Parts: sequence; structure tokens; C-alpha cells
Amino acid sequence: MARIAGVNIPTNKRVEIALRYIHGIGAAKAAEICEKVNIPAERRVQDLSDAEVLQIRETIDRDYMVEGDLRREVAVNIKRLMDQACYRGLRHRRGLPVRGQRTHTNARTRKGPAKPIAGKKK
Repeated sequence: MARIAGVNIPTNKRVEIALRYIHGIGAAKAAEICEKVNIPAERRVQDLSDAEVLQIRETIDRDYMVEGDLRREVAVNIKRLMDQACYRGLRHRRGLPVRGQRTHTNARTRKGPAKPIAGKKK
């Protein structure tokens, strides 16, 4: 099993798909990494040599922010917004949608499961 950026990537998948298991790498970046390292898209992880895995690891470490560093930077950015007490920061603090979505209905992902209000009847 190949371990890249602290993540065990699945061995039986194509390299381009397996790289997506790393937080911060999506379809476009995975394709870009394969192109930089000159690995064909249809190649499987189990068919990679140790040198190729090392090359992929070095490319990711050098050119991309992934996993812990990326999570930390996102958390710091959200904390900065909350400390500024700007509108977006207040929405983060209250656990409400940040980007202008409606909250009268929907928004259950941010607000959590519905809580019944006692004594409210029609």
C-alpha cells in the first residue's frame, strides 16, 4: 500500500483516482501531478515502482498544500473572520450558512437536525 502525504492510497485503483483520497487534491490536480511525473492515467497504483511513488510524494510536498497544512490554513482563515466580527465571521460563529443561502427552510446541513419548539401549534 502506497503512503503519500500521510494517507494510505488504495492500491487497486488508477493513480489519478487514488490521489484524490488526499485532502486538497481533486480531479484537476491529480491529472496535473500525473502529467508532471509522466505516469499514464490508466496506470494502477500497485504497478508503480518505488521510485515513481517517491517522485509523486516529492512533487506533492514541493508544489501543493495538502492534508494537515491545508486544514490548518482553512481553520486559521475562518478564525480570522470570526475575530474580525465581520458578517461572514458572525455566520461561522452562529453555525449558519455563510454564503447567502436562505435559512427559513433548508440549511439543515449547517443548523443540524430540527429541534421542535414546545407549545407551537397552528
